[in-house]
Amino acid sequence: MTYLVTGATGTVGSQIVQQLLDRGHSVRALTRDPATATFPAGVDVVRGDLTDPASLAPALAGATGLHLITFGGPYFADLETGPQILELARAAGVRRITVLNGGGPTPLETAVRESDFTWTVVMPVEFMSNALSWAESVKASDEVREPFVERLSAMVHESDIGAVAAVALTEDGHGGQQYIVTGPEVLTVKDKTDVLAAARKREIRLVELTKEEAVAEWRAAGQPDEVIDFLLEVYGDTPAVGRTVLDTVEKVTGRPARTFTEWAAEHTDAFRA
Repeated sequence: MTYLVTGATGTVGSQIVQQLLDRGHSVRALTRDPATATFPAGVDVVRGDLTDPASLAPALAGATGLHLITFGGPYFADLETGPQILELARAAGVRRITVLNGGGPTPLETAVRESDFTWTVVMPVEFMSNALSWAESVKASDEVREPFVERLSAMVHESDIGAVAAVALTEDGHGGQQYIVTGPEVLTVKDKTDVLAAARKREIRLVELTKEEAVAEWRAAGQPDEVIDFLLEVYGDTPAVGRTVLDTVEKVTGRPARTFTEWAAEHTDAFRA
């Protein structure tokens, strides 16, 4: 059986590709530019664009399962091509679909939920890999600058997101489910910087920014206003879903969720000058 993974070069998509390979499955990775994409040996790399459904027909041929993202094109716009993609998937004989939830309702996810496919929505909270945004400042000045440093996060290892999706794609019993995927603990920003400091064996100073200072820094870094508004909302008042630990990873995969300490040990070099 062959599984087609869209968004295969992304943080989660690449993990789904690896998890499927590790389970011995045939994996097809969709990318708009195969020449610039790097995948493990054994992956069938195919060209396609979710904003152009017709381009997916060759990639879907013979696929049993399909992993979908809900955005595409410039500025990560919500995809409006769900019905056409599903029509092609049905014609190709796809039986199972997973969808990576992007943090809210989207036309593509709605189309999947309303379809007759066996579908699973995978809804992760904050990625542990978001900590990589601190890497340059940590390497340059041993410093992290953040607002709302007491905010709480049940952040999740990206490989655990991939593992949940891979199980849902390849095993029975997950149809019609929305899986909220979290890590095993709730952390503040100080907790995270302490873990990273221990991993790199060098102190990290945490500088708390005011709301105004944070907005000024984000704007100087080129963040658009809608992103800044989103960050202020989720950092200033993190929704309960983002700060509540669930046992989804263990229930679905049979093993505990990975800790941020494990993630930090795997990525120590990114935080060392």
